Amino acid sequence: MRLDLADLRLFLCIVDAGSITQGAIRANLALASASERLRRIEADVGVQLLERHHRGVATTEAGEALVHHARLILRQQARLLGELQDFTLGTRGTIHVYANTAALTEFLPHKLAPWLARHPLLNVDLKERTSMEIVRTISVGLAEAGVVSDAVDAPGLKLQPVATDHLMLIVPTKNRLAQTRTVSFANVMDEPFVGLEPGSALQDHINDHARIAGHALAFRVRMKTFEGLCEMVSCGVGVGIVPQGVAKRYRRRYSYQVVALEESWARRRLCLCFRSWSELSPAIQSLLSHLGGTPAIEAV
Repeated sequence: MRLDLADLRLFLCIVDAGSITQGAIRANLALASASERLRRIEADVGVQLLERHHRGVATTEAGEALVHHARLILRQQARLLGELQDFTLGTRGTIHVYANTAALTEFLPHKLAPWLARHPLLNVDLKERTSMEIVRTISVGLAEAGVVSDAVDAPGLKLQPVATDHLMLIVPTKNRLAQTRTVSFANVMDEPFVGLEPGSALQDHINDHARIAGHALAFRVRMKTFEGLCEMVSCGVGVGIVPQGVAKRYRRRYSYQVVALEESWARRRLCLCFRSWSELSPAIQSLLSHLGGTPAIEAV
């Protein structure tokens, strides 16, 4: 048997996606390459690991055994790498933290600065992803921790709330909704929208809810920054959806009205997300403690 760590990661990506095609995308591989590697994995172990169906794949009993041990091996590797760093002169290296858009722009900047100042030998690599993508990444052992919305389903992982993150609709002052205090998402989906640029985790999250409701948002323009979005709305270009903190901050500079969204997915909390505190590297434990996490409370 010649399975390596890359094989284990690919297999977990396929299993968690329930599809060879989607698993290949998550593993950043071409479909043909992923299919060939999967064929080789099954040939090496000498037993069928996946049952192919027209809707995707399902694990056999042997496949379930491989899933269990692959997760253990990848988590142990992450712990090993973290512990080896502690043998250097001081704690040094780069830790990877995944965060949704609101956490990356509103919560983390002022929180990270003092922690980084106290740890001059540590670097933090921040990666923006949707909450769902972060949960998947942590579940397959490709990341230790992230900051997500509590609206995401995270089976097997711990979520510790650390901040509020309500999403608010902002509208031009002459818009029909300007005098409304709350509104349903369904009642605004026909409005012209100002959005964030493609690839924004927050905009992807909002678009997903529009698709679930059976309606694609009509974007007049998509901006790179929250400030640009707020300025466009203030000029009457369209409506937009931003975190509450963003809406309050830029309202001092731009003229628009803020309306609360009624949907539960818009009334969110930001949560630290990880598998188990004891499995985290010392550096990640230190950072999460600074952000408000604790080993004593690991409630999902």
